[in-house]
Amino acid sequence: MSEYVIVTDSSCDVSYPVLAEWGVKAASLTFRFGNSDKDLTNEDMPIEAFYAQMKAGGVSKTSAPSPDAFRALFEPALKAGKDILYIGFSSGLSATVDTGRLTADELAKEYPQRRIEVVDTLCASAGQGLVVYAAVKKKEEGASFEECAAFVRELSPKVCHWFTVDDLVYLKRGGRVSPAVAFAGALLGIKPVMHVDDAGKLVNVTKARGRKAALKALADKYTELATDKENGLIFISQADCRQDAQTVADLIAEATGNKNAFITDIGPVIGSHAGPGTVALFFAGSVR
Repeated sequence: MSEYVIVTDSSCDVSYPVLAEWGVKAASLTFRFGNSDKDLTNEDMPIEAFYAQMKAGGVSKTSAPSPDAFRALFEPALKAGKDILYIGFSSGLSATVDTGRLTADELAKEYPQRRIEVVDTLCASAGQGLVVYAAVKKKEEGASFEECAAFVRELSPKVCHWFTVDDLVYLKRGGRVSPAVAFAGALLGIKPVMHVDDAGKLVNVTKARGRKAALKALADKYTELATDKENGLIFISQADCRQDAQTVADLIAEATGNKNAFITDIGPVIGSHAGPGTVALFFAGSVR
């Protein structure tokens, strides 16, 4: 059985040190503020500084990794005689996985004896991170390259993504909600509860009156949809609002006894579009 490595990209919203503990490397999506001509990665700016700049009115624009970035990620493993399982960011939200696939196709011609499997998870943020973690555990259990890839393809469509934002202005900038909805939401204290659908795109599902109600709505989705309520993986990502993420974890623990929540920071790329105050919940469910 040939050796293989698991790689991903930085939109998984798992920190580089944690990914290193898992034995996973990531291609970096980039961001920049205002008229700056310098692209930054997650490692270039502390997350606290990023959200402070956003709160001060800064507008961040994001970019997918370049083909060269993917080549730099893939080629060392190929040269070392290892196959690659790339677990990528939803094609419904970014061109990242498509760039990874194009680069993989080019490298396949140069390294015909090696295999590169590209999986479009149709997941985002720590939903993608959950899939990566589960794949790492599957590999540690002794799964072959083919078995691990098949596992990832089976799990990805089952990962539920539910999230709420504190300020609709960021979704308005990205065209996710209309200016009228954003204005009314701010005026009335309405918080949207959204999810990522089967096509990997954001969908506005319902609204909650106030922050506490929105956080409870997330926890309620877990108790409604999770396939393993007592022991299943729970990933929660948050944008400069860790206590709110902990509140969701506590509500789930109170309702189900599951205390397995892993809380991560929403990085600059996802945070650029969702904004500070976003809380997102991820788990395997009966339907996405």
